[in-house]
Formats: sequence, structure tokens, C-alpha cells
Amino acid sequence: MSRIEKALEKAVKLRDGKAADAPPEKAPAARPALTRERVFDVQTLAVENPYIITLSDPASPITEEYRKLKSMVVKLTKLGGFRNTIMITSSLGWEGKSVTAMNFAITLAQEYDHTVLLIDADLRKPSLHTYFGIAPEVGLSDCLLDEVDMGDALIKTGIGKLTLLPAGKPVKNPVELLSSDRMREFVSEMKHRYADRYIIIDTPPVLAFAETHAISTLVDGVIFVVKEGAASLQHIGNALDILKLSKIFGVVYNDAGVIDLNSRYHSGHYYGGYKPLPENVART
Repeated sequence: MSRIEKALEKAVKLRDGKAADAPPEKAPAARPALTRERVFDVQTLAVENPYIITLSDPASPITEEYRKLKSMVVKLTKLGGFRNTIMITSSLGWEGKSVTAMNFAITLAQEYDHTVLLIDADLRKPSLHTYFGIAPEVGLSDCLLDEVDMGDALIKTGIGKLTLLPAGKPVKNPVELLSSDRMREFVSEMKHRYADRYIIIDTPPVLAFAETHAISTLVDGVIFVVKEGAASLQHIGNALDILKLSKIFGVVYNDAGVIDLNSRYHSGHYYGGYKPLPENVART
């Protein structure tokens, strides 16, 4: 049994079978920001970041673990119909959720059958564009606030069939924006407009910020990342309790030496690594 499979088994025990199906979705509403379907036509990004290990070292054991994760999630999302929206999060910051989202999305997109849209919904600390080595001008927040056409914000990576929607400009109140009806309509329309592709959403950690719970109610399922030594069992239990109305597709036990969720207790607060952004500071 692999580390991921063992972690999944532990997550099932932690949840104690309490996860329930997500509430029914509202019918998709028409939004001008999504009326066109076009993306920047760019050549394959020259990604050199070592954290994108599925590209930098495709023969590594870690890349193979991502392939196992992909296989399990594909099976889960195709049971009883195609469930294409997946949120990736963690209890705390610095547990590897963004790295997991990125490598998981790449692994999916490299398969012939799968087209993937990766969305950076961590408006407090967006990072996906930096991993890809790009400086986007607009993104998710611009689509929601200014009705920028999503086609103007999408970045076709040339990595398999992977497209990126970056976070966009900084906003003062991410929780209000990502919990709004605009966000609900945006996700609902993406889910139905792109019904044949996976939509992977990277969010802030669960315990620190309320918008993650709001987004979890919009997606078909959640992949929960746990970094060894970073989150205690209490942290994990509290986070899963917040997500109890969402379907947990599985748990990724990240940066693991051995499988031992009981041996470490992290006493820090929930906001590690997350600080308010100064006003008028452009993200690069």
C-alpha cells in the first residue's frame, strides 16, 4: 500500500464517515465575463521550478505518487457521472497544497483524455504564477470584480492540455468576494460550460480563512493535503469538520518520512505564512 493510500485510509477514519453530499447547485446564470472562449496562444512555458517535479523529474518516485493520486481521483470522479470540479486545500499554510494542485493538474493534463483548468483562488497568497515563472496582468479577481472576460485571463501553458487562471489583482476582502453570488455563478458556469474538463481550484488553508469553506460548497469534491509535522490531529480534525458537508475525495500526506500522524503536534496559530497584503502592491 502506498503512502497516499495509507493516508487516505487514515482520513476516512478521521472523518468517521461524516462527510455528506454537497447541497444541490443553483442553475448556472449567464455572465458576460464568460461569453467568449479564447486563451492566450502561447508556446509551452519553460518551467524550471524544481517544485514542479512532474516536469523536472518525471521518472522520480514522487512523480509516480502523483500518478497514483491521479488514477484514484479519476476513478472517484467518474463514478455515477463526471464530477469535474475539485478543490485542493490544507489545514494550515505551508503544507504544500499549491504544489500538490499544480503537480496533480499537470499529471492529469498530460493524459490524452484529460483537459484541465487550474485556478488560483488563494487571493491572499497566490503562488501558482510564480511557480510557472509568469507575471499575468489579470486573473480571477479581475473577472469577478471588473467583469474581465475570462478568455483574456486564461493562460494556455502548452503543458499537456493545461490552462491556468491566475489569482488576479489583490483585493481587500477575499472572503467577501469568494463567498459572493458572483463567485457561485462563476464556478457554476465554468462547471457546466467546461463539463468535459477537470477544474482544479487551489484555495487558502481551511482553518485560517472563511472563503475556503464557501468554495468547498461549490465544488464536487476536495483533496486535503497534510504535511508531516505541520498540522496536529486536532488541526486536521477541526479542518475536516469545517468541510463535513463536502465530499472528501482523499488526503495527500505530503513531505512524509514515515506515516505517523500522532507523533508531532504543531502549536503555532492558523495563519502561518499569511499576512495582509499592503494596499496597491502589485503581485509579480
